[in-house]
Amino acid sequence: MSAVGEAMVLILYGTSECHLCEQAQEQVLAAAGRPAIEIDVAEDDGLYQRYGLRIPVLRRQDTGAELDWPFDTGAVIALLGA
Repeated sequence: MSAVGEAMVLILYGTSECHLCEQAQEQVLAAAGRPAIEIDVAEDDGLYQRYGLRIPVLRRQDTGAELDWPFDTGAVIALLGA
């Protein structure tokens, strides 16, 4: 597996103490070779409204493409190639 280019920013929306978010970050690390930037949706009302019931959510900043949980390494690889 190849690492994602430095220009591609991956964001993982979640909350602290979220075991599913930890699992999602493991999938990102396996697929991309580096972790996603973690953003806690509980700290922002707008993000909480948008993502609160969907977390964890992986987002490509450049395209805006999103991947809702549950996802596996293959799904992350597909998102990276999108």
